[in-house]
Amino acid sequence: MSGVVVIGAGPGIGQAVAGRFAREGFPVALVARTRRTAAAVAEAVETVGPRVLALTADSTDETALRAALDSATREFGPPDALVYNAALVRPDRPGELSARGHLEAWAVNVVGALTAAAHVAPAMARRGSGSIIVTGGMPEPRPEYVSLSLGKAGVRALVALLDTQYGPSGVHVATVTVAGPVAPGTAFDPRDIAEHYWRLHTQERPDWEVEVVHGG
Repeated sequence: MSGVVVIGAGPGIGQAVAGRFAREGFPVALVARTRRTAAAVAEAVETVGPRVLALTADSTDETALRAALDSATREFGPPDALVYNAALVRPDRPGELSARGHLEAWAVNVVGALTAAAHVAPAMARRGSGSIIVTGGMPEPRPEYVSLSLGKAGVRALVALLDTQYGPSGVHVATVTVAGPVAPGTAFDPRDIAEHYWRLHTQERPDWEVEVVHGG
């Protein structure tokens, strides 16, 4: 069991997913943008699973992200599951955000996921098993969230492309689309959402789903 790597390991979905896998005995590698966040989430996950590695990398920094994934692989082996949970969430209507702002959002929401998936998928494919799960959202595009709507549409396209490329080799690629604001004690409790990730990872191949929508 080589474990799970969670990129975008914040106190919400990232921590909940890491904890869910840790409860099943999986080693967990956490990748967050700051040391403080990585350490705080690691401390929480360690209460349910003793093998936790805290790493720091900005998902838009290709070199740093690949280095973090290599560190996780050296520690635990090629991951059984990769979860990409990083996102840049901010309100912006058509024309309000600069071209640079849109590129920054796209880099976090889509390109980071591509970088991470392309880095680990070949080893998964050679092994004949593995899961790559990306956190999605915005099941319907909304004009008050233009950059996020575009990014989540990009995530769906990316998952479809990765599924076509690596699915035949045994790699399950999927997205969990979260259709509302995440908050504990609500219909969008991160612990409930985390169950989708575990279920996708453990699905038998004939039952593979490419997208699961958590609608609350």
